[in-house]
Order: sequence, then structure tokens, then C-alpha cells
Amino acid sequence: MNAKQNILDKIVQQKLAEVAVAKEQMPIFQLMEQENFKRTCFSAKESITRKGASGVIAEFKRQSPSKGVINGTAKPHDVVKSYQVAGASMVSVLTDEVFFGAKADDFSRARKTLSIPLLRKEFIVDAYQIYQSKAMGADVILLIAAILSPQHCKDFAFIAKDLGMEVLLELHDESELKHVNRFVDLVGINNRNLKDFSVDTDRSIQLAAKLPEDMIRVAESGLDSPEVVQKMRENGFQAFLMGEHFMKTEQPGLTCRQFISNL
Repeated sequence: MNAKQNILDKIVQQKLAEVAVAKEQMPIFQLMEQENFKRTCFSAKESITRKGASGVIAEFKRQSPSKGVINGTAKPHDVVKSYQVAGASMVSVLTDEVFFGAKADDFSRARKTLSIPLLRKEFIVDAYQIYQSKAMGADVILLIAAILSPQHCKDFAFIAKDLGMEVLLELHDESELKHVNRFVDLVGINNRNLKDFSVDTDRSIQLAAKLPEDMIRVAESGLDSPEVVQKMRENGFQAFLMGEHFMKTEQPGLTCRQFISNL
């Protein structure tokens, strides 16, 4: 078992334990009573495809299992607001505490600040987390093919759509194409190889060509220059999920603004 798969297995086990506790503390019917559960979601598809959109999905991320602490001092409401001002089409916020260092109020503070779509970046392994995402104020949820069966992807995506949210499905290789279904709105292709952590944009471009023609394609990982983003754009990608490149700087919003202006 490779190191990446090993960490994914650990994360999944942690998530299952967290969900079991959360269900006891706040059942789904209580989630449905939360104020955000009633709000109308912003559309990521509209935000990404509107004329003149940057397509940048700027991420708030404190740390990662592979890189350790990326930015331990940034405040979510300040950073995400600066991302919006910079011209990001969407914002992503990590909500995992154990592996990615998220704080309990990171997402809620971001939600209050934004008037553009907000993606809950989480490892979803149970339908409960989808209701939880809606109650938190998410506009978009992430489903990761590497930790879900095709049937789970379809079921989870249907629930999200039924609740008024959109779905970003993340793929890593061709074997996961069968996870794509009609309830998915955006497909993210991770440029990073899970086996050796190398970044290969050409592999992602080849995989993207096998998606349905009308599917919005999102490039993920290794987008460290406007030239790389432009290359992906020329090969059919409309959105670009970027976290580390912005978050590793002292002023992520300013870095984001400069990046977008250089596109």
C-alpha cells in the first residue's frame, strides 16, 4: 500500500468515527432546522462560466498531511474576503481538523463573508455529511472517487442536488471515470499522481478528454504559474483549484490578485 493510499485509509476511518459522534450530537432533523439549511445556494457552474470569469477556485487551507503547516496565522474571514475581491470565481475551505488543521468555525466565518460560491472541502464518506454541509452553508460539496464506490458517488450526488447544492467530483486516474454520473456538476482532475506524488498535467489533459463534452473540468494541484493555468485552459479546463500556492504566502489574497491579473 502506498503512502497516499495509507493516509486516505486513515482519514476515512477518522471520518467514520467523527460521523458516528456527530449523528448522536445533532441528528439530521436538527441539521434541517439550521438557518443555513433554508438558504438558496450560489451556483458554481454559473460563477465559473460567466463571461470574464477567472475560473480560479481559491482555497483556505492551514496545513496538509504531506506538507505540514502551510499557514498557521491566516484568518479565514480575512483571506476568503480578499480572494473574492481578487476575482476568484469560488472559494474552497477545508473542514478537516485532524489532518488539515481546520478550526471549528473556519467555514462559518467564511460563509458570513462571501457572496460567491463556497465549497466544503471534506472527505465525505456518509450521507450525513451532505446534510451537515447544507446546514453549514455550503454551495458545493466535494466527492472523492478514490474513497467512494460509483454507486455511493451517485447516491451522494443525488442527495446534494436534492438539497440544492452542486457537486465537484475529484478523479485521479482513468479507472475512476465510472464514478461520473448525471448528478455531478464539475469534475476535478488531480494533476498529482497518488503513487509517487509527481505532477503531470499532460496525464490530466488526456483524462479530461474522456469526460462528457458539456462537463465543467477543474484542474487541481501543481498549478504554480499563470502559464500552467493557461495551458490547462487551452486544453478544455474552465476552473483551477488552488490552495497551497496562495496560502504559503503572507498575504494569500494579494498573491491571488496578482496571479489572476497575470492570467
